[in-house]
Amino acid sequence: MANILLAYHSVYGYTRKICETMQAELQGKGHRIDVTPLVGEGTDPARYDVIVVGASIRNGKHNPVVLEFIRANQALLQSKPSAFFSVNLVARKPGKNTPETNPYVRKFLARTHWKPQLVGVFAGNLDYPRYGTLDRNIIRLIMWLTGGPTDPHARVEFTEWEEVRRYAQKIAALAPHN
Repeated sequence: MANILLAYHSVYGYTRKICETMQAELQGKGHRIDVTPLVGEGTDPARYDVIVVGASIRNGKHNPVVLEFIRANQALLQSKPSAFFSVNLVARKPGKNTPETNPYVRKFLARTHWKPQLVGVFAGNLDYPRYGTLDRNIIRLIMWLTGGPTDPHARVEFTEWEEVRRYAQKIAALAPHN
């Protein structure tokens, strides 16, 4: 049984929802899991056997706090089993839904110089009614350009939940066996 940290950054709470799905899967395997935001909780990542960082994309980037967390904990992340996953709408498209093909994941990991043992990418959700006017219109334009939904009332969940559960099983495989 391992202590596993699922640390995340989320704008609208969807990355947390993905972490909670992983938490349920991992607890079912007997692991102790903490799901905590990267900002504000003061959790000491050194207390954990496995460290997982999850982050969503907003305006084409992961939030700077994600990069700050990784840089501040670079040595720790390299010394323990670690994983990273990104949540973004680009991953809804075939050919952009793997760590090797997703432009956000590739660019982010190149910037960090971190080499997590496990990398994942999940398509997020589109919730136009939840967005402010500016975000809604920018996202609609991007969706129009990329062939996605543009109805300003649309709520579309693109996440493949079975993929999230499989990723959690891979996290479990990273855990040291006692």
